[in-house]
Order: sequence, then structure tokens, then C-alpha cells
Amino acid sequence: MIGLLNFCNDSVKVWELVGKILLVFKIVIPLLLIIFGMIDLGQAVIGSDEKDIQKATKKLLRRAIAAVIIFFIPTIVGAIMGLISDFNDDSKEAGYDTCSACLTKPYGDSCKKAVAAANNKK
Repeated sequence: MIGLLNFCNDSVKVWELVGKILLVFKIVIPLLLIIFGMIDLGQAVIGSDEKDIQKATKKLLRRAIAAVIIFFIPTIVGAIMGLISDFNDDSKEAGYDTCSACLTKPYGDSCKKAVAAANNKK
């Protein structure tokens, strides 16, 4: 268990960086999907072809659904990881809270507080 604790504390900067990258992807990718879908739909409307408009509408709908799924994937994974850690008391002692806090909330004090709490357990 101590190995994971040291790993999480020693690699805090990496977890924060990955968390920041995931946060950017969580926002940028859905926006791009919706923007490209709107561009496709706009081009179809300008072309005035009914079949093209229907195809572009379906494409926009699929992209919007994909954007919502991509936006919520980190939240769903975090919730599942939280449920798993609640069932396993060893994960909290092993430094899971540090890795999880730095990955899911890279901005703010959550990561720093988790590192401080883990260091106090040593």
C-alpha cells in the first residue's frame, strides 16, 4: 500500500497535467463537434436540397449526442471510481484520494489538500 501512496504523491504534477488536459478535451471536443455539425447543416440549408438537409440534420444530431457523451465520460468514470473506493478502505490508505483529486479537480485546493492529508498519514 505504501508504494501507491508514494507513487501518487511523487507524481502529483503528472496527475494535475493529465487532469488539465482532460478538462480542456471535455470542453473543446464537444464544442468542435457541435460547431462542425452546425456548419454542415448551414451548408445544406444554403444548398436548398431536402435530402442534404435531412442528412445534415441527422449528422448534427449524432454529433450532439457524441458531444454530450464525451462531456460526461469523465464524470461517469469519476463516479464509478468513487463507488469503488468507498467499498475498499485500503484504497484511501493507499493514496487513491491523492491521485483521484489531482486527476478530476486539477484546479483548486482539492489536490493540494489530498497531498497534505496523505503526507500526514505517513
